[in-house]
Amino acid sequence: MPKKPPTGPRIRNRKAHHKFQLLETLECGVVLRGTEVKSLRAGQASLDEAYARIDGTELWLVGCHIAPYAHAKVDSHEPKRRRKLLAQRREIHKLEAKVMQKGLTLIPLEMYFNERGLAKVTVATAQGKSQSDKRESLKKSDHQREMDRAMRRRR
Repeated sequence: MPKKPPTGPRIRNRKAHHKFQLLETLECGVVLRGTEVKSLRAGQASLDEAYARIDGTELWLVGCHIAPYAHAKVDSHEPKRRRKLLAQRREIHKLEAKVMQKGLTLIPLEMYFNERGLAKVTVATAQGKSQSDKRESLKKSDHQREMDRAMRRRR
């Protein structure tokens, strides 16, 4: 039986590839409340200022903004609360060992619902880029874009 593509919107951290050099990724589940699920399915979330943190043996998503659900009557959620990420203990220990290295951090790349309807977050270990590294990657992408345009014109 072929896999179905993920459903609903994919909330992406667009600045992550520009600001950080991404090293390794991990897909985690995320613990959400009822109105958070409805807001996320409507695409009302932002990962721009979010990061992940390891506290003890648990992995937490901090700074992720999920807008309050507009049709909720009374029991709405707090938009920027910490959310627990679900990963196996040995994966968390591996991440913790890497994060202890100088300059590495955990950055969420995207949030989506998988084919079974479960909320997932892709987290990456990342190292911050310097200003010159950012300029270099912009030059590379511009050069690649120009090459692609030239190839399309030749056809």
